[in-house]
Amino acid sequence: MEDPDNEKHRHLRHVEEIINNSTLSDKVKSNSLKIFSLIAFAEAKVHQIEVERVHFHEVGALDSIADIVGAAICLDYLKVDKVLSSPIQLGGGTVKCAHGIMPVPAPATALIVEHVPVRTGLVQHEATTPTGAAILVATVDEFTAEINFTITKTAYGIGQRDISEVPNVLRVYLSDTETADSDLIVENATILECNIDDMNPERYDFIMDQLFEAGAADVWLTPIIMKKSRPANQLSILCSLEKVKKMKEIVFINSTTIGLREYTVNKSLLLRVAKPVQTKFGPITVKQSVFEGRVVRSKPEYDECKSMAKQHTITIEEVEREVFKNL
Repeated sequence: MEDPDNEKHRHLRHVEEIINNSTLSDKVKSNSLKIFSLIAFAEAKVHQIEVERVHFHEVGALDSIADIVGAAICLDYLKVDKVLSSPIQLGGGTVKCAHGIMPVPAPATALIVEHVPVRTGLVQHEATTPTGAAILVATVDEFTAEINFTITKTAYGIGQRDISEVPNVLRVYLSDTETADSDLIVENATILECNIDDMNPERYDFIMDQLFEAGAADVWLTPIIMKKSRPANQLSILCSLEKVKKMKEIVFINSTTIGLREYTVNKSLLLRVAKPVQTKFGPITVKQSVFEGRVVRSKPEYDECKSMAKQHTITIEEVEREVFKNL
């Protein structure tokens, strides 16, 4: 039988036993195991073996367990609401693995960072290990090169490798949104656009419905004039980064366009709260937009006003007047 205290033969189940039998909080245990699972699945795929058979090698050593659990403890201690990271710098050159010399990133690292923004070439050595990549991928909510927050504290972690190109330093910022525009939400989004001049206009309604149902934040048409004075429409879609692939699929399948323009933008959104308002006709939900602690706009839910107007045989304007009177 394998000894779970033998670092040369530690498997995922041994790591799970160490963490689950500890006195850590449930949240720290969950995040720690999530990080280890990412590494285990990547190693299993690289070596084409079952996850249970993965030998963690140096990743399974007690110091690496401490690194991963320490990151989970730190996040739990800080009680952060959201984790942001710049694109992951992988480095360059080659790295010595258990099976020989490989180009950076190491195979396991490359699998872990799939679908995550990365950069290469800052230094000619491995800048991100599988452990570091797994910690980031498991805990980061959004990868962005932008800093759109107010920094309240800064911390540094210094690596052991002595390099000349850049300081071997990890820098972490803590931001308290209460000290910035707490009612203003800033996030990245994508705009997709195409010009269409050869499609039955009746089809736009169907395409727009499909895009909204798939999660588009907004869709709009802009009349334009193309070459040879041909009238056309510009179809524009605003969506989150993870919805881009689905948006492209809908447009290419349901329209006549053969190409799309794509660019990233920053969205600034006011905080919105839903407030039930009691009227003589019944309760109506009002959506309020808040900026710097004060309500700058109130809008009754249209579908509720429409339903109430039909029920009482009155106009929508009468319902809205009653809502604002009781707001």
